[in-house]
Amino acid sequence: MLDIRRRTGYILLTVLVAQVILISAQVNSDSGVRVIESVTFGVFAEIQRGASGLVTSVRDVWGRYVSLRGVADENVLLKQQVADLQVRLQEQRALARRSESLQALLEFRKAVPLPTLGAEVIAGDATPWFRTLTINRGTADGLDADLAVLAPSGVVGRVVGQPGTNAAKVQLLVDRNAAVGAMIERSRSAGVVTGGPGDPPLRLDYVSNLADVEIGDRVVTSGIEGIYPKGFLIGIVESVRPGRRLYQEIGVRPVVDFDALEDVLVVMVRRAPDVPIGETQ
Repeated sequence: MLDIRRRTGYILLTVLVAQVILISAQVNSDSGVRVIESVTFGVFAEIQRGASGLVTSVRDVWGRYVSLRGVADENVLLKQQVADLQVRLQEQRALARRSESLQALLEFRKAVPLPTLGAEVIAGDATPWFRTLTINRGTADGLDADLAVLAPSGVVGRVVGQPGTNAAKVQLLVDRNAAVGAMIERSRSAGVVTGGPGDPPLRLDYVSNLADVEIGDRVVTSGIEGIYPKGFLIGIVESVRPGRRLYQEIGVRPVVDFDALEDVLVVMVRRAPDVPIGETQ
């Protein structure tokens, strides 16, 4: 019964709407346009206006997105270009430093009146007690044990062990087992420089408490052990105090930066003639 009433209501409503539409189609407004056309135009105009606004908004959002994406991509490209330029700059600086190092080594070699051979540092081995490095010269180049190794700034160390065909190990002055005959350049007071992990990393031992030693004195090789030529700079006296026994306690700061070595000279004779002190500096 309820379904019949509801169906009847729908039919009546449909008939009523149809009559209104028919009447509107026949009735004109004051402007001469039929009412149904005016209403329909208004409805569709609002729909079109809303759709147009939506399309415009979507277009604006998309445009901003594309613009931002383009800026982001350009930003990434610029950052990559900056990184590439920085790498090139570092490479150029490294080449410039290497060129300066080789030039200094060449000038130093000319000033040393001894047969020498240039070598490149290819590896390093550092512990608190033992300090060595490896150079790219070996028996194929005439190297043997106990040849002195120098840098433009001063004494580096000596070749130790039996060199390989194309490589050799160098014991640095700061190694705990290293020792070199030395003396104070100014007063000629002699002793032995030894290495170790302290600060400063070198000591000048066996110098009498009565010897004339001052902070700032230059310490050079004495040549007494027959390995290092005489007169090459080892380091600068950094601390001096009387010892409890017969000898002073003298700390020496090496002039060579062992952590920055790239190129060295190997003196190709064990017992080199004395070199006048100061001639290489």
